[in-house]
Amino acid sequence: MAKPKKRYVCQNCGAVSPRWQGQCPDCGEWNTLVEDAPATVFSQKHDLSGGGRRLEFVSLSEAVEPPKRATTGLKEFDRALGGGLVPGSAILIGGDPGIGKSTLLLQTAGSIARKGGDVVYVSGEEASAQVRLRAERLGLADAPVRLASSTNVRDILTTLGSGDAPDLLIVDSIQTMYSDTIEGAPGTVSQVRGCAFELIRYAKERGAALVLVGHVTKDGNIAGPRVLEHMVDVVMSFEGERSHQYRILRALKNRFGAVDEIGVFAMAQEGLEEVENPSMLFLSGRDAPLAGSAVFPAMEGTRPVLVEIQALIVRLQSGATPRRAVVGWDNGRLAMLLAVLESRCGLNFSSAEVYLNVAGGYRLSDPAADLAVAAALVSALADRPLPDRSVWFGEVSLAGEIRPVAHSGLRLREAAKLGFSSAHGPLVEEKASPGIQFSGIRQLSQLVDRVMR
Repeated sequence: MAKPKKRYVCQNCGAVSPRWQGQCPDCGEWNTLVEDAPATVFSQKHDLSGGGRRLEFVSLSEAVEPPKRATTGLKEFDRALGGGLVPGSAILIGGDPGIGKSTLLLQTAGSIARKGGDVVYVSGEEASAQVRLRAERLGLADAPVRLASSTNVRDILTTLGSGDAPDLLIVDSIQTMYSDTIEGAPGTVSQVRGCAFELIRYAKERGAALVLVGHVTKDGNIAGPRVLEHMVDVVMSFEGERSHQYRILRALKNRFGAVDEIGVFAMAQEGLEEVENPSMLFLSGRDAPLAGSAVFPAMEGTRPVLVEIQALIVRLQSGATPRRAVVGWDNGRLAMLLAVLESRCGLNFSSAEVYLNVAGGYRLSDPAADLAVAAALVSALADRPLPDRSVWFGEVSLAGEIRPVAHSGLRLREAAKLGFSSAHGPLVEEKASPGIQFSGIRQLSQLVDRVMR
């Protein structure tokens, strides 16, 4: 490689000289020549300051029409999406193996196709005959869905490019796709990123709604590069326990709607059935009040869901190491709550095993569940049931104070609709109690007094 030649630039007039001089030959100033590194071959080839097209800037105040949505035929799916499918959007759905992702998408495809929509279903994991067998089992054999089994993205895009773009394109799954322009086996980071980019570009250019199915790791995260979740418009998680019939479709990212919205389904013999009132599902089997059981009105997006929290306290002999087992809640938050109950309320849990469970396999992340968990723990410790048909909600601070939480009115209205007669929560929310008797709690010690008396 040829060595770049030195040059000297006058700091006064900008004149360039091949060698250093004490006086600038152009302007006559002294000691103004400074050595300047010339542009290298790389910088000259990669200079992006010219040669492109000029961008047109718009104002934020200009009116923009809301995106037009197409219903999927499943109200719970539409709720999780924020109202329906947006043409040209890319949706990524992840979930554990066998949870029902393919079943949900096949039911969606059949519903849209029966309404006259053009739906393309590309399966990279199953043969076309296997998908048809599932469709017969779901009663969708007569749905005019265009079905294909392929893993080559070039073949898929070539086929779709020869005609009009479909209303919905389903690719199951993105980890099985490969591009012959990228080295590596299907499922590698480069293949997943490259194939997803080509499919998303097709959906954006042609206005087709794209749904990608993604595998998950043992930790529950979507497999592949993290950039895959940044590339798509909507990221959804299909959750549930195999031992329970319910399934929850949760929106983790949504550029066209609110996040944390959920859709609730129940797995039946004919496929996934919509659950319009999930509170009845998670509260089923409640007859007489039992010690260690509290009902909590949780919020999932804009939807209140009543769930049952169960606690069990087992006294141990002195010297034994107690266990702390939690299902459906944060283990660290339980430890914090037990410490507050011991420090601020004088209760002793150090010599007892503590077991906490959210009924129905539901998973809670709402901090408003603190008061309900505390009520269940105190009830189990005292072996006294809580008041019948009552709900509990509120965040507990380290000082033992009950802090206000969001959407208290929605929680109370849902509890009243389901026949609950009393509610216990932060004292400042006492006025927002339509149709239900509200009892405010300021300190955690007041909860202990109500249960122990």
